[in-house]
Amino acid sequence: MNRQIPRIGAAIVTATVFLFALFLILDFSFGSYFVCMLLPVGYIMMAAGLRHEAGEEGQVPATIGMTFAAIYATLILLVYFAQTTSVRLDGLGDETLRVLDFRRGGLIFNYDLLGYGMMALSTFFLGLSMKAGSRRDRWLRRLMLIHGAFFISCFILPMTGMFRGMAGAETSRGGVMALVCWCAYFLPIGILAYLHFGNDKTSQEDIP
Repeated sequence: MNRQIPRIGAAIVTATVFLFALFLILDFSFGSYFVCMLLPVGYIMMAAGLRHEAGEEGQVPATIGMTFAAIYATLILLVYFAQTTSVRLDGLGDETLRVLDFRRGGLIFNYDLLGYGMMALSTFFLGLSMKAGSRRDRWLRRLMLIHGAFFISCFILPMTGMFRGMAGAETSRGGVMALVCWCAYFLPIGILAYLHFGNDKTSQEDIP
């Protein structure tokens, strides 16, 4: 179970990131919002597996990574559950929509960026905790560590006012391309994690 559940989580991550990119390209907002609520579920399952493997020396960064994963999941679930329920169904007034509608930018858009900033920190600390014995696992570790750099833009840029008054990223061609590029980066993390948890510990030897 300690490897099967994280492997299922990695499969969910891989599938939801792929579908998110597809729905962005097709301009299917409800679909992209829905899969974004499944992504943190799979990510937490995957992260828990990495924490379990961290061993005594890696417990501190792994626990930090799991904590940031929980914060990420909370923010993202709140953002996209609001989009698929209240924003879509309740006929809210214009002023309320400016706050709650992801496409309008504003507070809810900034919370979304903050959530993915927390995810970036989570991947960084979980990457630090990994014991990568094979080439494949070393690539997984590198990608997770580098992904931590996304925290800077997700956390700092909203404070600069760069996104103030602009629509959500998914409504502009440049924004869609940026999100698709993120998907292209994160997709190998899901795939490599799926392969990682599919191996027995005895098969984690170095690959020439």
